[in-house]
Amino acid sequence: MRRIFVDTNIIVDLIADRKPFSKYAVEIFKQSESKKLKLYTSSHAIATSHYLLKKHVEEKELRVLLDQLLVYVNVIAIDDEIIRKSLKSKHKDFEDSLQIVAANSIDKMECIVTRNLKDFKNAEITVLSPDELVETFN
Repeated sequence: MRRIFVDTNIIVDLIADRKPFSKYAVEIFKQSESKKLKLYTSSHAIATSHYLLKKHVEEKELRVLLDQLLVYVNVIAIDDEIIRKSLKSKHKDFEDSLQIVAANSIDKMECIVTRNLKDFKNAEITVLSPDELVETFN
């Protein structure tokens, strides 16, 4: 099973149904449901997604949706080791560094999927856009 790290924007695309991006997010999570992908994200991504989505989704519903999301995605805790590595990393954006270090903390992680490719260009792991990842399914 392929191990894929899902960035915050993919989660927000899915829950907010941001067109046209949500079609790729839906397909990625369908692949997880059919056990073709094992999805990961960070605890930071869940918190940030909540913060961004609460402007668009009622709080009670949002909590239910995020809880349902956890059926499909494994959460990597942002602990002191990940924070320290991120603070010492060469990545310019600290939040992106947290995502990269979290993804790299899992053995055999294949890639990070994000729409924010430019900020992940120096990641020590393959970075794909959602459409690039979906293309690999066929």
